[in-house]
Amino acid sequence: MTVSCSGSIVQTARILPCGDSALSVEFGDTIDPDVNDRVLALDEVIRASELPGVLETVPTYRSLLVHFDPTVADYDSLTHRLLSEAQSLTPQTSTGRRWKVPVAYGGPFGIDLEDLAQRHGLSPDALIAIHAAAVYRIYMIGFMPGFAYLGGLDPRLATPRRTQPRAQIPAGSIIVGGAQAAVASIACPSGWHILGRTPVQSYAPQRNPTFLFAAGDEIVFDPIDPALWTDLEQAAQAGEPVAEEIGR
Repeated sequence: MTVSCSGSIVQTARILPCGDSALSVEFGDTIDPDVNDRVLALDEVIRASELPGVLETVPTYRSLLVHFDPTVADYDSLTHRLLSEAQSLTPQTSTGRRWKVPVAYGGPFGIDLEDLAQRHGLSPDALIAIHAAAVYRIYMIGFMPGFAYLGGLDPRLATPRRTQPRAQIPAGSIIVGGAQAAVASIACPSGWHILGRTPVQSYAPQRNPTFLFAAGDEIVFDPIDPALWTDLEQAAQAGEPVAEEIGR
């Protein structure tokens, strides 16, 4: 069964068990802003409801993972409540924040930029212009703390992941893989292609807030002169956000 949401067709929510202490509420099987809006809307409802036994919620592209204490929450009652809430949602278009994120492209900051430009028949400057022209939606935070998965990559830049993943890429790497883009929050293994790097610390355990970005936020990338990197990196390490919150 399907339902219409903001002009798109999305699947009616269904629940899948994930072991004995978690379940997944699924709204579809595509990367779609309407589907993601429903995920975020349900997440907000659950957080506000403070359901007994619910410990944590984790929004993803198309589903919401709900962790619960099975000694407190009855599985059947919880699933009934979640399905009822999911079916009665009236999600609005996301009103998350929009961030302007500085990026040093190419050279030592974006070691795959020239190869990707050649692969797609573009000059490096043209690839940068295309990448920086888009408005990216943060669909989910995951894989690593603060790692932001982005939708909105121009199809001209879609590129299969590397056949040989790297053991580690730097924190702040601006990367693409398949039809997705991302901001790597910490140094991590990756098979994605590195176009540039940002000094923005999207994850900083010593900072309040620890996570700068959230699902539903938007990002626009601002190409900067690599000569500015050191000053911006020092500012970020001093606790400044460096990324600028701008109007949507």
